Amino acid sequence: MPSIETLIMILLPALVVGGVAYYFFKTHTDFLKETQYNDNLQALKKEALPVRIQAYERLTLFLERINPGNLLQRVKPTGNNKFDYENLLVATIEQEFEHNLVQQIYVSDKCWQAIRASKNATISLIRQSTMSEKITDSQKLREYILTELLEKESPSMTGLAFLKNEAKQLW
Repeated sequence: MPSIETLIMILLPALVVGGVAYYFFKTHTDFLKETQYNDNLQALKKEALPVRIQAYERLTLFLERINPGNLLQRVKPTGNNKFDYENLLVATIEQEFEHNLVQQIYVSDKCWQAIRASKNATISLIRQSTMSEKITDSQKLREYILTELLEKESPSMTGLAFLKNEAKQLW
């Protein structure tokens, strides 16, 4: 029967070689897993890029459509009541917004907040314009909103600038 010292001398090198082999195989398999993960991530990014670009395009279209100048050209008053026209404009903006809700998953939270802020500011502009006592009918409301826009930038343009800036970061 071999002595304990002989057993240690035989087993110690085997354990060291086994440990080193285990370390190298583990390192190699971890590297392969990481490489495969990175390859899959790159493939997903390539597939997602066109969808993200399409989301930016749709949100750009949304901002252009709710721009008061464009909105007032598209949505004509159905009568003379300024409050009816205000409600029609706000409903149109809300409907446009609802059609684009899903796009928020493709843009950053800050970008989506800018889009929502543009929408809310546009609605606020319309509501404030309606409250003016100078405005007596829907036609005067249209004229007033358009002249307000000539003096300052519309909320849509601010949102659009933010959107364009974020879209440039995709490249």
